Amino acid sequence: MNIAFFLVPKNEVVCLSPDSTIRQALERMEYHRFSAVPLLDQDGRYVGTITEGDLLWKLKNTAGLSFESSHKAYLKDVPQRMHNKPVHVDSQIEDLISLAKVQNFVPVIDDKAIFIGIIRRSDIIDYCAKLLFKQEQK
Repeated sequence: MNIAFFLVPKNEVVCLSPDSTIRQALERMEYHRFSAVPLLDQDGRYVGTITEGDLLWKLKNTAGLSFESSHKAYLKDVPQRMHNKPVHVDSQIEDLISLAKVQNFVPVIDDKAIFIGIIRRSDIIDYCAKLLFKQEQK
């Protein structure tokens, strides 16, 4: 099965730019109740994922940086502890299983490496559960 069936399109995904500030990221993540969001460059290419943990460690390990001054610090300066690997839109759902074990979502890119959306881990688990329960009922 092609993964496009599970795709949450880019226009429905909360994304940030590496030029966004830490404060913008924290506020957006809090508002949407997300623990991680994709980062896109000015050309719409996926460049990484920023997590709450990344932001927390940056605040902890940077002298003088606090929530009050977080509007002066940029996401491009925040080390990312994980690299969420993207997949090509032509991938199969089976290709996502190993990625979904360690990523909340899997970024999806097109032929030009442009970000086109995500596939949520919960959607992959739902798909696998349906397959499993179908086999058990036979």
